[in-house]
Amino acid sequence: MSIRWLPLAVSAAFALLGTHSSQAAEKAKAATSPHASAPSAVLKLVDINSASRTELKQLPGIGDAEADRIIGARPYPSKAKLVAEKVLPHESYLMLKSRLIATQPSQARKSKP
Repeated sequence: MSIRWLPLAVSAAFALLGTHSSQAAEKAKAATSPHASAPSAVLKLVDINSASRTELKQLPGIGDAEADRIIGARPYPSKAKLVAEKVLPHESYLMLKSRLIATQPSQARKSKP
């Protein structure tokens, strides 16, 4: 190879290296992106005041006994009552609290005669 081709070869090598490293950086960014695992990013909220036993058991760490305790202590004014009333251990509650809600039943308005 003559000396005059050396700058062209070096430029081509850097161009290939730059393309490869930018592609690798994009792949790494996509892998660590919070949207990389889209199915787990969308979590369905579970209403502890109306969820069925089956729905409750789909939550991590909730088995038959825990689901039965949740159902047996209804209604809950807030999801924090799961710990206050010792339905769930504090550690379990911390793991689940972002997936739980405690919807309150709407009260019928009293009509004036």
